[in-house]
Amino acid sequence: MSHARKILKYEMQNLLRSRWLIGTAVILFAVTEVLFRFGGDPARTIASLVNIVLVVIPLMSVVLGTIYFYNSREFNELLLAQPVNRTSIYLGKLIGFAAALCVAFLAGLGGPFLIHSYGLRAHIGELLTLFGIGCALIVIFVSLAFYAATRFEDRIKGLGLTLAAWFFLTVIWDGLILLYVHIFRDYPYEGGLLGLVFLNPVDLGRITILLQLDISALMGYTGAVFQKAFGTAHGHTLAAFAMVIYATVPVLFGLRTFRRKDF
Repeated sequence: MSHARKILKYEMQNLLRSRWLIGTAVILFAVTEVLFRFGGDPARTIASLVNIVLVVIPLMSVVLGTIYFYNSREFNELLLAQPVNRTSIYLGKLIGFAAALCVAFLAGLGGPFLIHSYGLRAHIGELLTLFGIGCALIVIFVSLAFYAATRFEDRIKGLGLTLAAWFFLTVIWDGLILLYVHIFRDYPYEGGLLGLVFLNPVDLGRITILLQLDISALMGYTGAVFQKAFGTAHGHTLAAFAMVIYATVPVLFGLRTFRRKDF
C-alpha cells in the first residue's frame, strides 16, 4: 500500500493549495464568525451550526467530490499506465480528497471557536461531537460521489445521482419519518422509528448531536425514546458502527467498479 500512501500524500498537498478548498474554509469561517457575533455564546453557535453540518456539508461533499473525480480522469489514466494497482489509486485519491475536505471543514468551523474560546471548556463535548459527525458525513458522501463518478461516464448522470441521494437523505427521509409517526401514532412505533433513524446517516448524526446538546426533552416522547437508545455507551458504539458501515459500503462498490472499468 506504499503507492496508496504516496497518492494520498500528493492529493492532500495538491488539494490544500487549491483555491476552491481555501475558499470553502474561508466561507465556513465567515459563517461561524457571524453566528458568534450574533449569538455570543458557544452553545448557541454550536446549535446554529447543526443544520450547516447536516445539510450543507453533505451537499458540498457530493458536488465537489463528483466534479473532482471527473476532472481528474486524465490523471487517473496516467496512473493506470504505471505499475500501480487500481486499489491503491482509488483509495489514495478517495482518502486524500476526504482528508483535505475534513481539514478545510475543521479549520473553517474551528477557527472562530479558538478566537472566541471563553466559556468553551463547558461545551467541548458538544463541539467534538459536531466535528466528528461532520467529518463522518464528509467521508460517507465523498465515497458516494466517487462511486457515482466511477459508475457513470456521463457527468450529468453521476452528479444527478449524488444530488438525488443527498436530497433523499436530507429532505425526503424526514417526511417519510413524519408520515410513519402519523400513521402509527396509535401503536407502539418506537422500534420502527429507531430502525428508520439507523437507516439514514444524516438522521443518525442529527440525533447524536441533539442528545449531546442535552435538548432531547424538547422532542417530547420521541426524545425520551432516542435518549434511551442512544444515551448509553452501547448506543454510542452502535451509532459509530453504523457510520462506519455507511462509509464502507460505497467505498467497496466504488472500488469494485473502478477495478473492472475499462478506461
